[in-house]
Parts: sequence; C-alpha cells; structure tokens
Amino acid sequence: MAATDGAACRAILRIVCAVCALPAALQAFGEGFPEHYGADAGGTRYAPLADITPANVSDLSIAWTYHTGDLAKRDAKAMHRSKLQVTPILAGDRLVLCTPFNEVIALDPGTGAELWRFDPKIRTDYRPANLFNCRGVALWRDSDAKPGEACAARIFTATNDARVIALDLASGKPCADFGAKGEVKVDIGKALTHPGEWAITSPPIAAAGVVVVGSAIDDNQRVASPRGTVHAYDARTGTLRWQWDPIPRNAADPASKTWGEGWKNTGSANVWSPMSVDLARGLVFLPTSSPSPDFYGGLRPGENLYANSVVALRLEDGVMTWHFQTVHHDVWDYDVPVQPTLATINVAGKPKDVVIVGNKQAMIFVLDRETGKPVFPVEERAVPQGGASGEALSPTQPFPADLPLLAPSRLSADDAWGITPWDRGKCRDSITAARNEGLYTPPSEQGTILFPFTGGGINWGGVAIDPATDIVYVNTTRLAHLVTLFPAAEFAAMRKRFPQLEVSPQAGAPFGMKREMLISPLKLPCNPPPWGVLAALDLRAKRILWESNLGTTEEIAPLGIALDTGAPNLGGPLVTRGGLVFIAAAFDRYLRAFDAKSGAELWTGRLPAAAGATPMSYQWQGRQYVVVAAGGRADAGIEPGDALVAFALHRPGDPGPGLLSMIIDRPGGRFAAGAAGAGLLLAFAVGAVFAWRGRRRK
Repeated sequence: MAATDGAACRAILRIVCAVCALPAALQAFGEGFPEHYGADAGGTRYAPLADITPANVSDLSIAWTYHTGDLAKRDAKAMHRSKLQVTPILAGDRLVLCTPFNEVIALDPGTGAELWRFDPKIRTDYRPANLFNCRGVALWRDSDAKPGEACAARIFTATNDARVIALDLASGKPCADFGAKGEVKVDIGKALTHPGEWAITSPPIAAAGVVVVGSAIDDNQRVASPRGTVHAYDARTGTLRWQWDPIPRNAADPASKTWGEGWKNTGSANVWSPMSVDLARGLVFLPTSSPSPDFYGGLRPGENLYANSVVALRLEDGVMTWHFQTVHHDVWDYDVPVQPTLATINVAGKPKDVVIVGNKQAMIFVLDRETGKPVFPVEERAVPQGGASGEALSPTQPFPADLPLLAPSRLSADDAWGITPWDRGKCRDSITAARNEGLYTPPSEQGTILFPFTGGGINWGGVAIDPATDIVYVNTTRLAHLVTLFPAAEFAAMRKRFPQLEVSPQAGAPFGMKREMLISPLKLPCNPPPWGVLAALDLRAKRILWESNLGTTEEIAPLGIALDTGAPNLGGPLVTRGGLVFIAAAFDRYLRAFDAKSGAELWTGRLPAAAGATPMSYQWQGRQYVVVAAGGRADAGIEPGDALVAFALHRPGDPGPGLLSMIIDRPGGRFAAGAAGAGLLLAFAVGAVFAWRGRRRK
C-alpha cells in the first residue's frame, strides 16, 4: 500500500475511534449541569444546549434584567471597594447568586423576579485587600433528608468576613443545624493586621457530605501572612471534618525539604480561585497560589511544594493523592489562578479523563486525573538567573512541550507601542531601562518587566471546553508589569514618594516592592495591541485554531471611541452545543457571541455596565437563556453596576431587536450616532448661515 494511502487509512481510523469514544466523553461532561459554578462539577463551562446557534444568535434580546439594589443602597465608597464577579447557578426552580456584599438571592429563572433574599450583614466600612466579592454559591442535596424537609437542599455561601453559611434552598432561611444558627466561623489561625487581610471570594465546593472553602489573602504585606489552609466542614452539622495546608506544618512532612526553614514562618499559597470536584472518584481539585511574599523568596529556598500547584485531595478526609507544580519557587505572583477543568478527551483514539489547567503565563497543562502526571509532555527549561541578594531561584521551570503559549512572553524595546513618536519613545526608554530577559526574569532593584503581567495571561475566568471536539476556549489579557525591589528600610519613603502606585512592605523580607503597569505618559500600554484576545486551542491537533480580539476601548477612550484593540478582561468563556462561545469579561459594556468554529464575532448584547463575570446558560420551560452579571469595575475607573441580565431568542409575537438598537447598541454605535448628529447640526448651522447671508444681500 502506498504511504499516502496508509496515512489516509490511519486518519480514518483515528476519526472512527474518536466517534466511538464520543458518547463516553459526553456522558462525563455536564454532571450536575447547571447546578455548579463553571456549569458542572468539573468546571467545563460547557452548556449542552443548542437552541441558540450561529444562524439565529442575532435574534437574541433582553428577556429580563434584575438589579441587586446595591447601587441604590450602598454609598460610593463601598461600591468602589467591590466587584460583581458572580456567576449564578440554577438550583431546581431557582436561579441563585450572591452579591459582592454576600447577600444571597434566589430568582425566578423565567422572569428574574426575586423569590427570597438573605443578608449576612457584613461590615462594609473597610477596604478588603481583594475588594468585596462573591463569585458564586454551591448547592448540596441531603440524600438522608425526607422529601419537603427544611434544608433538604442547601445553598452554601462563604463570606468576606470568614463565615460559611448554610441556607434552605426553598426559603432562603439559615439551616439551624449547621454550626451556630446556620453558620460557622473559619479559624484563620492567627491575628490579622487589618480586617481585609483575609476573605473568601470564590464559591465553596459542596459534595459527598462536606463543604470545602479556600481563602483570599492580602499579598506582599508580610512574610508571616496567614497560611492558605483549606477547610472542610460537615455539610449537615458544620463540624470541622479536615484541614489541608499547602505549606508543611512540621519537619516530618517530606515537602518541608523544599522550603529550607521557610515553612516555619511563610504564609499564603492559598486557594483563592474556584475549585472543582470529581464526584465518582471522590476528589476535590485545588489551584494553589504563591507563598508570601510574592516577589522575594530568599527566606524559603527550594521549590516550595505545594504552592503554585494543582492538588487533588480526597473529599472524605483531605488526604492528598497527587500534585503538579506549575511554577517552582515563585517570585512573580504567578499563581494557579483558574478552576481546574475536568474533561474527558480523545488521546490516541481512546477517551482519557484529564485535568486541564491554565496559568497566568498563558500556558495550558493537561494532566492525568488519576495520577496528576502530564498527558501531554512537559519539559523543564532553563530560565534567567541572578536574583536579588539572598534569593534562591529555581534554575528551571516547567513548560508544555507541544502545546503553544496563548500569549506572548517577551517584550523588546523594538516592540514599544504608542500613538505618537513621543509616547512610543518613552515606552522604549522604560523597556530599555528595566531588567528584561523574557519569562521568569527575576525581580530586581533595577526594575523587572513581567510579561504577561500578574493579572495574566489567563486569570480566574478559566477555560471552556467542547467535549465533541476537545477544543479549549481561553481569553487572555496582554499587558506588562514593572516590579521594582527596594531595601525594606526605605518603605515609608517609597510610599510617600509614589502615593498613586502599589508600594508594599513585604515585612520580614529584606526588600519591599513597587508594582506598576508598564504604560506610557498617555496612560496607554507600552506593549502593542491586541490587549485582550479570545483563542481556540485544539487539544487533538495541539495548535491554535483562531484568535479574535476581545473588547474595545469604548469605555476608556475619549468620546467613547471604540478601537478594535482588544481590552483587558476578567471573567471567562462559555461554549455551547449550539456552536457558540459567549463571553463578556472586557471593560466595555457587551456580552459577545463568537462562532466556535471560526472565531467570528457574530453578536453583541448591550449591558447596563461592563461585565467582569462569566456568563452561564440554562433552559427553562423550553427556552434557552444566557445570563451574565454586569457590575462594572469602579476601582478601575469603569462605572459600577448591580445588574443580572438574561438574554433569550424572542418568541413569536415578542418584539425583536429594533433597528435603532442594532445600530447604536454595539461597539462604537454611540460614538457614530453622536458624530452623525453633530454632523447634521453642523450642516444645519452652515445652511442657516448661508440662508441668513442670502437674505441680507436681498
């Protein structure tokens, strides 16, 4: 047989095997959809719904809008200290969400009408390090409860002030048998330096009779920050079932050898991002973050296990079954920021249960779900050395060997960008003056460029995967940070000198740090656009299929000019069986729909505010809805909001999108309408002047 014929036969065989494996893969997806944050227990962000397609997505219109009331009842200071990043879940016949101030709300899925509301009454007279935030809630059904019994189905929420609360799904009332009157207080383990040093901002995991919570901890304040201990409570009683610490607690732990003596005092390595769960295996998957402080590690020599890792624990007792570290000895704030995504993909013609994890460096790792071993090759590559005095850098870092990076990781002076020769020259000077040897260049007193910046790359919005194609959809931000170390004794002087910048003490370390965006005097990024991108990564072909710019400058540019540069983004994608990728995330006021095959932007839906949240979709009474929270981002100069907006195809007899709306309610539409109106006024004025002059001549 000819070689070409043999290749064709092998290709056909691979297709047949893939088709045979597909039912098992599809069965593994959507477990509990859409009762979990991330669409299902594994965080696939996949909706197995196909009513809305590329052919009819232009017919989407707003079905209902719900306002939490925060804009009306909270003062401006509180709103500037908050961010609405919630993704609701559909729990039975209720759409359940939480506000940044930890109020839990249940809505009618078809109308958006409020069914009940619970307010834990947290303090709001301080600024949390990570702002007031609640990304979601968790549902747990008690299999031992009698039908109709109170709290047979429970909503768990975790608060900014370190409480875990159980509510009855039916009524919204606290479950009296959980802890003390429906809540337990998390033992943080040490006194806080300020009220906002420790919080819980991501949804709990509630499964197998336990509720598991992580924490968000103030970065760079002190070496001995609170530890990132994960707590698990009995879902019925609130009794503490187990704890797991990503930092060793004693010298007998084999991981202590990867810390020197640093395990004794170092804190953080916390799980601030959402977790995922494999119900069949009884495993919970944790994304851990960097140890404290972020930008100096001389006091913790070694790889620092289990920081910056994906970790699998047994739900029943918290025993670790495996770990995979994405960064050794992190001094760049390169946490694992995403919910580990559990998928079943085709590998060599057979279905394989995997964990897919992205990181701030825009890398994708694919791991065996049973063992944590890489499914696709990972290699250790030499990285820049020569850290600050006393530093103990890792000589190598792990890289995916055959999956491409999803964002650039090197920025040269020749790449400097600006809208004029002057500001481009200033950017070129800034890049030239900094230490800049590519990814993993260590922080320095000279000033070091971190590209991607510490916000990603990929951030907490995570990834979405289509189980029929094994295509992963990922949004990235492409910006740079400049991080400068300085002697610890100079902290007070540096804070006074740079009052508008982030200047942190890293108390207990020999250096404090200053972190700033690498921007021009005109406040524009020094790296060239696009600054926000949505990409499709084919795990079978191991290549990027397409990239599309995500977002415009409409909310931040003068006069609302909408340049197609892509924009910084927070929040993730949602892919549907209908062949669409829905995403908001960017700093302009739109929910977007992209063609999953081509990356073409097919539709935009105008929102009351920018949406720094991940959309979700569900079917209710035969109608598919797509819902997103639109909260703006006041701390970033983006007007705040308090809305949850549901889109659906208009039904027979309903008014569809109007022509005016289709023209104006899209990026640049308002600027174009304003410019056209100004042009008409100018033309009218010129005409009036000529008419007046004509009358005078007569």
